[in-house]
Amino acid sequence: MKTSANDSLLARAIARPETEEKLARQILDAAVEQFTTFGLRRSSVDDVAKRAGVSRVTVYRRFRNKDGLVEACLLREGSRFFEKLDSAVAPLPAMEDRVVEGFVVTLRYTRAHPLFGGLLRLEPEVVLPYMTVQGGPTLAATTEYLTGHLRRAQQTEGRPESDPRPVAELMVRVAVSFLLNPASCIQMDDDEQARAFARRYLAPLLDA
Repeated sequence: MKTSANDSLLARAIARPETEEKLARQILDAAVEQFTTFGLRRSSVDDVAKRAGVSRVTVYRRFRNKDGLVEACLLREGSRFFEKLDSAVAPLPAMEDRVVEGFVVTLRYTRAHPLFGGLLRLEPEVVLPYMTVQGGPTLAATTEYLTGHLRRAQQTEGRPESDPRPVAELMVRVAVSFLLNPASCIQMDDDEQARAFARRYLAPLLDA
């Protein structure tokens, strides 16, 4: 695993959206609106430029091409997700509680998000590669994020100082699997069911 590359990706993913320049934010706002309304396949850079009220050259200068624009949208929305997640779990006293609530927030936020959840419903065949065969960078960034939390919990809660990365990756993979394929014998229709699942099956991984 290329640690430096993953650290760079993680830094970009958790960077606060307020650091964006005004024009870039304007373009990304238009891109998210365009993609969630018409999908990725039926949207072009010209469509985004028109919606943003700028020239297509302006978009290309900042985002190179459509793939760069999509990646920038995903990174920005990802940073907002991490911010939401941090806010939800920070007040909880124990890592076990933070893991449980983090799982609940992840499912709820992603399913309701107009870009993440919306595109999964609108164009699953287009979005799935970003979360599966092409999802390595996203998996790495999210795993690094959770690994950091688990390491801090080891120090503050006196947990054994083993490498928390495998546990973090397993938790992330479980969450992604439920997002991609919610059909299951495991009931996960509301927050309480998700919370019960996480308490029973994910929280014990902390002691693995």
